Amino acid sequence: MTVNMTAEIDLNKNAVYQVKDGQMEEVDIPGQGFGKQIITWQDGKPSYYEISYTKR
Repeated sequence: MTVNMTAEIDLNKNAVYQVKDGQMEEVDIPGQGFGKQIITWQDGKPSYYEISYTKR
């Protein structure tokens, strides 16, 4: 049986979202300066993410 679920997001907000096991979570943003988000996958699912930034 397939269950359809719907989520609403604000398209005016700059964000990255992670969906895992039917739950949506906004990924934290890097701090000040220049940053990156690294999402690690395991068995076809996102398992964790890393946030880092560089300040000039």
